[in-house]
Amino acid sequence: MSVITRFCSIALHAFSLLTASAFFANDSHAVVFSPKSFELDNGLQVVVIQNDRAPIVMQMLWYRVGAADEEPGESGLAHFLEHLLFKGTKTTAPGEFSRTVSRIGGRDNAFTSYDFTAYFQRVAAHELETIMRLEADRMHNLVLTDEVVLPERDVVLEERRSRTDNSPAAQLREQVRRALYLNHPYGRPVIGWMSEIRKLTTEKALAFYRKHYSPSNAMLIIAGDVTLERVKDLAEKYYGPIPGRTVPQRVRPKEPPHRAARRVVLKNARVRLPAVSRTYLAPSYASGEKQNAHPLEVLAQVLGGGTTSRLYRKLVVERGIASGAGAWYRGDGLDYGEFGIYASPKAGGDIAALEKALFKELDAAIVEGFKAEDIKRAKKLITAQATYVRDGLRAGPNAIGQAFTQGQTIADVEAWPERIAAVTPEQVMKAAWTVFDDKNSVTSVLLPEVRK
Repeated sequence: MSVITRFCSIALHAFSLLTASAFFANDSHAVVFSPKSFELDNGLQVVVIQNDRAPIVMQMLWYRVGAADEEPGESGLAHFLEHLLFKGTKTTAPGEFSRTVSRIGGRDNAFTSYDFTAYFQRVAAHELETIMRLEADRMHNLVLTDEVVLPERDVVLEERRSRTDNSPAAQLREQVRRALYLNHPYGRPVIGWMSEIRKLTTEKALAFYRKHYSPSNAMLIIAGDVTLERVKDLAEKYYGPIPGRTVPQRVRPKEPPHRAARRVVLKNARVRLPAVSRTYLAPSYASGEKQNAHPLEVLAQVLGGGTTSRLYRKLVVERGIASGAGAWYRGDGLDYGEFGIYASPKAGGDIAALEKALFKELDAAIVEGFKAEDIKRAKKLITAQATYVRDGLRAGPNAIGQAFTQGQTIADVEAWPERIAAVTPEQVMKAAWTVFDDKNSVTSVLLPEVRK
């Protein structure tokens, strides 16, 4: 597919259940993906996940750089550069990368988040050398000129208009992040602010590329019908000659103490069904009170992870005042995690009454706790999901790649199911008491605007 029309995801939350981890030394007790790894002389970490169920392979290249690593005033630069890596090298014409992948029957794409940028291709196993050659080429041979950069900047501007500026829900999410993070760059949108995207230049993109796109700042993951020996040979052939460069340490501002709860209300005539939610700052697997990360996964499931969860059962099934209700935990941030609850009323329902009921149920859950059998069922559901995603090629590279960007170890990825299984009801409640502090939260309400 063409560079302009390809879907460019600006955030990746899929497989978050398995992103509780990070980079590693080989682990003889691997139980989830059983990866093998090695390192090239230039610092590139290489991981191989063998899966011979079908004669296909996936290559993912993860860089430890994302939107939170941008300089003030340059929001959107990491995502913009992601677009520009499809614009050609010294030996590859603009757009030729994707055309080549398409021609051999494969698919390619890329995505940017706050802590990483990743590129991937999925092709028949016998075409592995082709995609490794192409990806290695653009790791160090990118060529950019105003003739290709400026039109692509217009593409990004249009992407922002269509996905954020034209979506009330997306606008609200953006405002919530800005309110939740008082100082940290997680409060900026990954795609960037419109006024700052317009000021991104060829020079800024190249400077960002030279600063962060180094083998020593990347992890290459090959999954599928491959062998360790073949990947080693191809990695040394194509990635090995690329010089490694020193990459600056990731130094980011921290959040000051939060003194008051915040509330954001957005009204828009296009809203058909109102919604209320609350988002809390939380520890992640990489920062803060990390011992609470696994219990928070279980808390999100038992509190609002499906039709058997407390919020759904109380608000949708028993009281019949909501069309949906739930909770979520995102622990894959390098610096902070987030925990959220949400609900939407039935058509014609009272959003104010639902909001009151939602937070009343949250308070009751904290006071009463959860039954041991509910905790046990939640843990089984979570670990079952982790088992199911192993059937595909992408789960392993996603889990390990995101872990790498957090600077942790693969042992945590492989031990994730047993650590979830070991969570106790007491740990779940301790995590709840720690996270549910109104001063560290933003309540948001999405409402239809009634025009007079």
